[in-house]
Amino acid sequence: MNPARRLGFIIAGITFLADQALKWLVMGPLALPERLQIDLVPFFRLTWAENRGVSLGMFTAESDAGRWSLVALTALISIGVVVWMLREKARGDILALGLVLGGALGNIVDRVRFGYVADYADLHFGEFRPFMIFNLADAAISIGVLIVLARSLLSREKAADQPAGPASES
Repeated sequence: MNPARRLGFIIAGITFLADQALKWLVMGPLALPERLQIDLVPFFRLTWAENRGVSLGMFTAESDAGRWSLVALTALISIGVVVWMLREKARGDILALGLVLGGALGNIVDRVRFGYVADYADLHFGEFRPFMIFNLADAAISIGVLIVLARSLLSREKAADQPAGPASES
């Protein structure tokens, strides 16, 4: 395995472990499920939320069958990310995919263990909330996807700016 892929999988592992450690902290020692909210600074608090759906709470699983269907769907997506990481040649994309994989695995473990994804991060500016309540795994997935998209768009623009090869003569 080349060093970039190894680093991508290390990033996935670190992301997964950090996500699970933070969830343990908020659910255990900080007792956030019982306290519901802990103010940290004027624009950020810990707020307990159980996300039974996927991104933005869509496709809420109301039954065990729904829960396990979401586990299966997200596991298939994670397998797709692993395959993509193994085929990808661009180091930046591999590292970004590592963030996506680590975050996805963290949320899958939650859904298997609890039946929901534990969310707790509540960024707000007064009444304005730029995001729904999220967790480290969600942030890693979002950042990884944004990096892949930005790199894809920038590399296409760069390729479009490159002059074509020598003109063929007829």
